[in-house]
Amino acid sequence: MPCSLPAMCDAQRLSWSGDTRPAMKSSLAGTNKDILFPYIKDHLEEHLSAHWEEDECKQDVHLLKKQVEEDLRLNRACAQHVLDQSVHTDEEKAIREVVDNVLWQMASDRKTPALKQLQGHMWRAAYAAGRIKGEVYQDVVPSIRRWRRQGLKVYIYSSGSVEAQKLLFGYSVEGDLLDLFDGHFDTNIGAKVESKSYERIAERIGCPPEEIMFLTDVTREAKAAEDAGVNVVVVVRPGNMELTEEEKLHYNLITTFSQLEVIDSA
Repeated sequence: MPCSLPAMCDAQRLSWSGDTRPAMKSSLAGTNKDILFPYIKDHLEEHLSAHWEEDECKQDVHLLKKQVEEDLRLNRACAQHVLDQSVHTDEEKAIREVVDNVLWQMASDRKTPALKQLQGHMWRAAYAAGRIKGEVYQDVVPSIRRWRRQGLKVYIYSSGSVEAQKLLFGYSVEGDLLDLFDGHFDTNIGAKVESKSYERIAERIGCPPEEIMFLTDVTREAKAAEDAGVNVVVVVRPGNMELTEEEKLHYNLITTFSQLEVIDSA
């Protein structure tokens, strides 16, 4: 099915012509960052101690170790070296080193695949046990359901791993929402601030960049998508970083997904 071009957009409203254009969504979640990341910090040592000898945990630590090696090779600042369980004789010390590295990465707002994988595994256990639930803004679900009825495809591109995305929406406060999405992308396809990432996504979903709409609340991501030829709308949510006057003038802004409508170009 062909993709359709945007027909009209301004600072208050963006309408699409046709009904088959894929869209990648960001700015979906509510206060999850105030729940998910503190959960990691509060339960990280407990999680590692409980699962240290399990294959999945060993793989997580191995990837963290490889990330440190890569950082050192590229002369990047990094926390102390993370040692593999298989060669460390002091388990308590080894776990402490992993904890220090993970907390350092989180404090530095790093989004490495190794960090995201470990976080995803911890959140999976927490969601399954009912300790946490994913939250979404109230306008998100009805808006996406409406768009899908009108034929749009919806994708998620997040710095959170695909597994973490599926957990958040699969165990949301509104139930299992995974049927709302046609696909998921994370930083394995590339960083969200690199234009090549959006080109790869466009190729993967089989649609020209200029026929994709990307919603984000981060202007660095908006610029990268724009540089790749993707249409961009910046979503202004409570607590977001304040936009500059130049950014307010440059980007199409919305405060709720309900401001996005699909219209018939005929």
